[in-house]
Amino acid sequence: MKKPTAPASKSQPRGPLDHDVRTQIVEAAEEYFSHYGYEKTTVSDLAKAIGFSKAYIYKFFDSKQAIGEVICSGRLSMIMRAVDEATATVPNASERLRRMFSALVEAGSDLFFHDRKLYDLAAAAAGGSWPSARAHEDHVRQLIAQIIVEGRKLGEFERKTPLDETVNAILLVMRPYVNPLLLQHNLDFAAKATVQLSSLILRSLAP
Repeated sequence: MKKPTAPASKSQPRGPLDHDVRTQIVEAAEEYFSHYGYEKTTVSDLAKAIGFSKAYIYKFFDSKQAIGEVICSGRLSMIMRAVDEATATVPNASERLRRMFSALVEAGSDLFFHDRKLYDLAAAAAGGSWPSARAHEDHVRQLIAQIIVEGRKLGEFERKTPLDETVNAILLVMRPYVNPLLLQHNLDFAAKATVQLSSLILRSLAP
């Protein structure tokens, strides 16, 4: 892999070269993590694999976690795009909640089975409460809130319980199956749980 010319100084404005180098580092790291796992990989390993010096990588990322954050954020964004697509044209709030739960579990399970090493990265992010993991859970929380508000407006759901209490309770029920760190321990029950817990949640929401 050809090593690009390093910037003349740290104060030089970031431009296309910096963007290309960052992308090169992230792509190489993703490939390396997928083969050896996040936990077993060091910045020195990445430097050797890419052909950069360790110090040069640190000009773009201050830690291995910072590189992992970029990759993890991209993967979690893929999961949320799948959820958004699955719920985009659903005619009512009840079915939208069912499909949201199902899509979250399906996309998370797919990442687990097809890219186990990168799933470990997502689990590390969830266990370490990385910004990408917190942002993912916030996105899920916001989507649940939107569905509940929609359902209340349409008369599908009860309106007495405070919205934040309802959203938090639903998230707690879903968490073992949508949090990457917890999902790995619940894969055998995930498909059945998605159906049964969705029904339980919807019964509790009935007016």
